[in-house]
Amino acid sequence: MADKFQIEKTNNYEKWCEQWRRKFLSMDQEELKKRLPELKEEGEWLTMIHFGRKFGIHTEKGNIVAMEDKEPVTCNEKLNIYTLFGYVSPSAHYQDNWVRFDRLKGTAPFSKAFQQGIIEPFSRMFHGRAKQLEEAFQKLDGKKLPWSDVGYELHAFECIPVRFLFWEGDEEFPAQGNILFDASATDYIHGESIVTIASIGLNRIAKQAGVSMDRSTFAAF
Repeated sequence: MADKFQIEKTNNYEKWCEQWRRKFLSMDQEELKKRLPELKEEGEWLTMIHFGRKFGIHTEKGNIVAMEDKEPVTCNEKLNIYTLFGYVSPSAHYQDNWVRFDRLKGTAPFSKAFQQGIIEPFSRMFHGRAKQLEEAFQKLDGKKLPWSDVGYELHAFECIPVRFLFWEGDEEFPAQGNILFDASATDYIHGESIVTIASIGLNRIAKQAGVSMDRSTFAAF
């Protein structure tokens, strides 16, 4: 039964990717490049970086591929890119005002899923593994932060920086993680997409750290 549910959910994500691919083809690509200066034109492709991984979006077909590796591109990675294109506001700009997920505009309906599927697994996964976590951030060219035992800033996209903070546990308190976003994040992308952005980021960190994903983590389809 669980396998059937997983297949159905994966199929739904693939359908959403196809719907967004078609939406992309109707978008004004010149306007997108103005709103997202990180979007570069390379021949038949528009390219951008998502958590250190370079992707190409074909200007005429709308499909998304990895430009520098042969790893499969997940539906979540595709949806993060497509929804960034679909929701970026012409007035979006970095505010240097860092907040928790639940303080972002329009994220209230997804706050429980974010806590249970991102923050709690992040805290458990790296309990006793602070060194591996630090090394993973360094491999991802993260910017070190001073406010926790292990804290680094990564870029989901150039326009959406993300701060991962981690405090190691002890005999009295369990390990605790948190993730902060600039308040502008939901001017660039839909609040629900912030959940998948964090999921992709956590997957990338875990892979670099050599740590298995916690089973309750929001799945990266």
